[in-house]
Amino acid sequence: MRHLAITAVAALAALAACAPGDPTYSSFWGEAGAGVDDGNFGNATMNNTLVQSGESTYTINLARRFSTEVQSTITFEFNSATLDAEARAVLNQQATWIRQFPEVRFKVYGHTDRVGSSRYNQSLGLQRAQAVVAYLASQGVSRSRLEAVVSLGETQPLIVTDGRERRNRRTVTEVSGFVAGHPSVLNGKYAEIIFRDYVASAAAAPIGAELSTGTDG
Repeated sequence: MRHLAITAVAALAALAACAPGDPTYSSFWGEAGAGVDDGNFGNATMNNTLVQSGESTYTINLARRFSTEVQSTITFEFNSATLDAEARAVLNQQATWIRQFPEVRFKVYGHTDRVGSSRYNQSLGLQRAQAVVAYLASQGVSRSRLEAVVSLGETQPLIVTDGRERRNRRTVTEVSGFVAGHPSVLNGKYAEIIFRDYVASAAAAPIGAELSTGTDG
């Protein structure tokens, strides 16, 4: 009996060592595989479920992609809404990206620095946003998918200063949503957008395109 009692005490001591708070034996009390789960297991499936159910929007995903693949900001000279060569080059890239996604709508936000009155800066920021919308439309983007929103004026500076600062005199182009009822996304088929973009990226250049840079003899 004494031997059995000693064995029982030893067993209880061993179980006590496997307490839930003991990281060495945490998997003893948890589900199988819990010891190797770093917290990210199943996130891909969860994301797909949220997208299909509408809890996570396609807008967020495309907005992130747009800001990663294309420069979304251009800047302006002081007291000007005129697009210079550098700004047009950036907008050309934006237009190329936007044309690949006819389902997507965009907003252009206009900003100013803090020189001048608030009322004037609101108007100037809006003029800058409208200039961008007009240029993107000239590059083949439907105006129905572009919106120059009410200017944010001087209220959101990148660089906090009361003086002239070019980085504050800017517009920002952002994904704002999808065209209502577009067939490519009506049933949540975001993969079709990605696949179309993938196929387009491998398309051969038009015949004779390489000769377009030649000069007259």
